[in-house]
Amino acid sequence: MRLHREGTRTILLVIAVGALALFAAWRWLPPFALWALAILMLAVLGLVLWFFRVPVRGSEPMDALVLSPCDGKVVVVEEVMEPEYFKDRRIQVSIFMSPLNVHINFSPISGTTTYRQYHKGKYLAWHPKSSTENERCTLVVKHPERGEVLMRQIAGALARRIVTYPKPGDAAVQGAEYGFIKFGSRVDLFLPLGTEVTVQIGQKVKGALTEIARLKP
Repeated sequence: MRLHREGTRTILLVIAVGALALFAAWRWLPPFALWALAILMLAVLGLVLWFFRVPVRGSEPMDALVLSPCDGKVVVVEEVMEPEYFKDRRIQVSIFMSPLNVHINFSPISGTTTYRQYHKGKYLAWHPKSSTENERCTLVVKHPERGEVLMRQIAGALARRIVTYPKPGDAAVQGAEYGFIKFGSRVDLFLPLGTEVTVQIGQKVKGALTEIARLKP
């Protein structure tokens, strides 16, 4: 299992804390309690390693399709006003990522990055205003023939670090990694009106694999 580079500091911290806890406790804890503590530390380390796993993903780019930007569950499919970049009505598809999901973010389409903006904010979880009030980073990719798609990484109640790699002018490749969010979060997609959405609320999706929508030329 390959581990993501964003997890290096967290993994080392968990190992260090676990080792220090066992070293501090071995003289005064009875053997059964010491074993219980060791098992607990190993379980925590196992969860952290699982969280930062890098899955094997990849498929041939498909111009008309919008692929899921992350693993998780679809929680919103609706027409809304997008106030930051487009400033008009768009179709919003939101995907909630639990702490057990892979938290790598994948580019849903190929094209050129045209916009990137980070915003400080709150850490609301399921609140309707989380898309505009939470800590977040907005990224827009323009397909050469099918228009622009906006992706918004949103920090949740546990997620306190958003990483976004591309900058305006960088190429985007459908299915390639473009960012990472730590410990529970959400990704919003904003698609042009008329886009055929092919997922439903409650559906589980996988990043870079599940078809979210079909763009019109």
